[in-house]
Amino acid sequence: MVQMANYTGEGAYVVLSLIDSKGAYEKTLYVMGPDKQWYNTLKEWNKFQAKKPIELSGITGASVTGGDRGICVIEIDNAKIDKGYKLRFETAVEDKEYYQKDAEVPLTSERLSGKTEGKGYIRYVRISAN
Repeated sequence: MVQMANYTGEGAYVVLSLIDSKGAYEKTLYVMGPDKQWYNTLKEWNKFQAKKPIELSGITGASVTGGDRGICVIEIDNAKIDKGYKLRFETAVEDKEYYQKDAEVPLTSERLSGKTEGKGYIRYVRISAN
């Protein structure tokens, strides 16, 4: 669950990516924001997507505005846990600042449940593992 900070302006585009132990993008897990014309505002993720394009239609949802919540369900291979991987939440809002690492959650056994504070448009991210 992503709880957005109270900000004014358009809805934020949020990309959730799996980041490997070397800090490189490995996989796009979810995109909050359906309009492809704005994907270029998520600068670093957009470079990754341009190099290794994937079909996003099954992993997209609505953008989220200030104060709102976004919820998504993702699956992560257990082999990635405790191996240096992270979940990265990258955010952008039209005519406003861009945050490559608005929130990052290390994929460790102890961090799979809990809350991580954001640094930009995200107030916090809450992970709930089953």
